[in-house]
Amino acid sequence: MFPEEDPAAFDLGRHVMKIKNSLKSLIKRHRGNRVVRRKGRIYVINKQNRRFKARQG
Repeated sequence: MFPEEDPAAFDLGRHVMKIKNSLKSLIKRHRGNRVVRRKGRIYVINKQNRRFKARQG
C-alpha cells in the first residue's frame, strides 16, 4: 500500500484514481472513456464503468 492512497478506500470498495504521465493508453481501455480538462489537470473519466479513471498533472 502506498502512503498517498487512502486506506479507507480499500475498506469501502472504492477504486483509487491512477496518476499517469501519459493517458493515451488509458483512453483506449474502454469505449466510454472521455478526456476532460478541469482546473489545469487532465482527467480520463467513464460514466458507464466508474473504475476507469485517471489523472495527469
